[in-house]
Amino acid sequence: MRRIVAVAVLIAPALLADIRVPLLISSHMVLQRDVPARVWGTASAGEAVTVRFRGQELHTTANELGRWSVHLWPGGAGGPFDLRIEGPANRIAIDDVLVGDVWVASGQSNMEWPMSRARDAEKEIAVVNNPNIRVFRVAHKVSDVPLEDVAGPGWKPATRETIPDASAVAYFFARHLQQHLKIPIGIVQSAWGGTPAEAWTSGRALANDAALQPVFTEWARVLAAYPQANAAYMRRVKDWEASGSKENRPAPPQGPGHQWQPSGLYNGMIAPLTPYAVRGFIWYQGESNAGSSRALYYHRLFSTMIRDWRRAWADDGLPFLFVQLANYGKVALDNQWALVREAQLQTLALRNTGMAVTIDIGNPEDIHPTNKQDVGLRLALAARAIAYGERAVVYSGPIYRQATREGSAMRLWFDHVGAGLHSRAREIKGFTIAGPDRHFVPAQARIDKNTVVVSSPEVTDPIAVRYGWEASPEASLYNAEGLPASPFRTDPAWF
Repeated sequence: MRRIVAVAVLIAPALLADIRVPLLISSHMVLQRDVPARVWGTASAGEAVTVRFRGQELHTTANELGRWSVHLWPGGAGGPFDLRIEGPANRIAIDDVLVGDVWVASGQSNMEWPMSRARDAEKEIAVVNNPNIRVFRVAHKVSDVPLEDVAGPGWKPATRETIPDASAVAYFFARHLQQHLKIPIGIVQSAWGGTPAEAWTSGRALANDAALQPVFTEWARVLAAYPQANAAYMRRVKDWEASGSKENRPAPPQGPGHQWQPSGLYNGMIAPLTPYAVRGFIWYQGESNAGSSRALYYHRLFSTMIRDWRRAWADDGLPFLFVQLANYGKVALDNQWALVREAQLQTLALRNTGMAVTIDIGNPEDIHPTNKQDVGLRLALAARAIAYGERAVVYSGPIYRQATREGSAMRLWFDHVGAGLHSRAREIKGFTIAGPDRHFVPAQARIDKNTVVVSSPEVTDPIAVRYGWEASPEASLYNAEGLPASPFRTDPAWF
């Protein structure tokens, strides 16, 4: 919380406005270490503002629009400290401030999935008591324009009372980093279940890429259909209320103000965070982009979103770590999920990105697997290698690099093999192979040192191999460190 104390002044009160700061700048917050962390807010135009923190005393003046900001001198991890902001009309006291690393955790429902619904939730929550982990949950908000502040319960130290509603993935990620690095970790959780990536991308970024125009075309169709869809929705609600049904209230259709609105969540839930210094991002999303033709341009969209966020934070090297879609659904389901996984894999071409493969810990019957512990751990391993430069850390499972033809077989080469390849099943499952007829059949596979040799008696002239190319595949290839191989295909998209 913030304590605001009135200060007696001789100037007419109408001439001065109280100094205000956004909700992010509040008691129990974590400030990013080793950078000039920004503190900002509003006041009357021309009003003098003084900021005191950790022995620093910084002075500034609100501009003609009433906005002011200062950048604190870079400092190492530590705390707790007090932050004091003072002007002629009032002062703000912000207590229990830690300095450490701040990560933004975003995406859809699997990132938002709370600790209270994770695997072993009762046991996990019972032992949470770590004031060096702080969580800030951003309230859901759609906006047509970029906002300057967010709503929410504020910063909360991780305790058994505060953690049940927090992101399980983000908490397990933070727990590993905090235990390993021995510094405070702050999580800014800004996630909303059932939302597409275009809602989290700025309007400028979407509009500047002609390849992403299908986003606007599709939304125009939604808006055109909205009046009729909304009328039908109102009838369903009326019938639902009259029936006294105990089933869930009918869901409203997409339309103005809906969370699928392109840029709507960027404006309401990301833009207000961008002045706040952070160490990087973790992201778990893709399910909502796996339908119809949407998967076909997910790589372009996702890469655009990552660049967009980095631009907004004015740092094109900020680590961006994400979760590849887990196994889910029936094997016979179409391959839209495989296409999204491939798009996520391709996104690793952007520097300082890392991917947690989860093809082995999903639930074919539930789009929300409860094993968030391993998801958080795998993201944390990626953070240690990419954000913290721990070169010895094996943070990824095998990633396909290239294939070579050897008679009637294909030899596959991988990166991130760690101490070697191995299979968790007696037979290596998940591989298919095809010849010039493009008909893929189940393949036999054997590990040969750090390669996999794939063949089938049905294919004498192989030209392409796929692995895990299903919604919920049988995938058993790992490295010795226990991290699973990413699904992939050697054939191009037009094959």
